[in-house]
Amino acid sequence: MTSNSQQPKIVIIGGGTGLSVLLRGLKQYPVDITAIVTVADDGGSSGRLRDDLDIPPPGDVRNVLAALSDVEPLVEQMFQHRFGQSNELSGHSLGNLILAAMTSITGDFVHAIREMSKVLNVRGKVLPAANQSVVLHAEMEDGTIISGESKIPYSGKKIKRVFLSPNNIKPLSETIGAIRQADLIVLGPGSLYTSILPNLLVPNLGKEVCAAKAKKVYVCNLMTQAGETLNYSASDHVKAIYEHLGCAFLDTILVNAEEVPPQMKLRYKEEFAQPVHFDVAKLLELGLDVLQEHIMTFEDEYIRHDTKKVANLLYKMLQDETKAMFGS
Repeated sequence: MTSNSQQPKIVIIGGGTGLSVLLRGLKQYPVDITAIVTVADDGGSSGRLRDDLDIPPPGDVRNVLAALSDVEPLVEQMFQHRFGQSNELSGHSLGNLILAAMTSITGDFVHAIREMSKVLNVRGKVLPAANQSVVLHAEMEDGTIISGESKIPYSGKKIKRVFLSPNNIKPLSETIGAIRQADLIVLGPGSLYTSILPNLLVPNLGKEVCAAKAKKVYVCNLMTQAGETLNYSASDHVKAIYEHLGCAFLDTILVNAEEVPPQMKLRYKEEFAQPVHFDVAKLLELGLDVLQEHIMTFEDEYIRHDTKKVANLLYKMLQDETKAMFGS
């Protein structure tokens, strides 16, 4: 779907469930959305298609297309349908297979996304961080290297840094253009090392985010993640982003102001996860505006960001930015 050039422009960078949750709320507003999505996934259906067909992994892109689509619920359900354990199709989602087929037909992953966006009547633009598969590696504190996005959280070791290969990865010119023209740039929510940073580590993409004139907001995770951010506070998340990019560029951090119910804490404790500690004093020391709001909801026994509340907060920020820009 073509975006209105008069609408304020928002760029959201991430991957995984968090990005899709946020976009479902944001598409209800009159904004020009560009979603920049990671292509580092190497697990499940995406990983199999990536290896078998030598294409970028379609899973995160598929979820974002579905989140931004404006079609009948049954069509979206069909696109997201995952085949059961029966044959060679087991574990694949139909949307992944369609994206793989479209990439084969058009010869280009970005072109395939563009065509699927038309079919699904997508509100905004969906762009991969790069038009090729990338491999995510993690250097652990003991010096060992773990390769593969899906393997990193299961190493049992603390991450020192993550990096990408090959060395010649290039961002799309369309992505760079969207970042330069944005009124608001949003990072997250999503897995810090395996969903957010793989986008920012694409050469020049992170630099462009640092240099962009837009206000930059980080939607901090509600819970820590075993194998990635165990015992991380909100400021630890921010510091990890800054260290990887070599610049302090965020203006605002959105954090949760609600107490996580005891029964949910117990449930997450089994996964070695706990509520992120929002160390406001340290965030202020980092020069951030701290926005504390009730942004938590529950879905299928999981804690999620409330898509409507977060989208509303971001839209208000966007309105404030554009008013300031045009002096109205």
